[in-house]
Amino acid sequence: MIPLETAVLFIAAASALAAVPGPDNIFVLMQSALHGRFSGLIVTLGLASGLIVHTTAAAFGVAALVQTSPFAFTALKLIGAGYLLYLAWGALRSSAQPIEGPATSHSTPVKLFLRGLIMNVANPKVTIFMLAFLPQFVSPEHGSLVAQFYQLGGLFFLVTLVVFGTIALAAGSLGDWINRKPLVHIWLNRLAGLVFLALALRLIATQR
Repeated sequence: MIPLETAVLFIAAASALAAVPGPDNIFVLMQSALHGRFSGLIVTLGLASGLIVHTTAAAFGVAALVQTSPFAFTALKLIGAGYLLYLAWGALRSSAQPIEGPATSHSTPVKLFLRGLIMNVANPKVTIFMLAFLPQFVSPEHGSLVAQFYQLGGLFFLVTLVVFGTIALAAGSLGDWINRKPLVHIWLNRLAGLVFLALALRLIATQR
């Protein structure tokens, strides 16, 4: 069991990291602005759930394989980039659609959740980051290291839900305004497509 003071320090560090503009929270912002708060929150849940996968990888040494194997790193990177390119293509081709929640969205809650999950899991930099970040807060004197990894991963999950959820709710307030301006919706879709494209290219260019 990790000590309370360690948990507080970890939460502070994780909150700061989650708030720094990056691919994941930008992704949440765009989804929420374009498709409403509900979509943004479900995508947030998917992204946060991906952290549990990365925590498992770090706890059992899979992250070390990704870090040391050029093939594994490249394969995971290309999968993530390919998915982002798929999202970019869809966004660039989309037309204006009213933002009224999941009933009018092209994506079901399950698809939105998987969209966030896949984006997070298919980013090898997150796996390596978790391998470097989490061990700083664990110690053999506090019990099982694997258990401590999962405790920290759970805290990171909750922090991500709060920080990204706040972003989703704030960005979702744009929905009513966008509904009254179809042309703005179209251009926001184009912008989202360009963001996804830029994120894909950034991921492809990422080095270990």
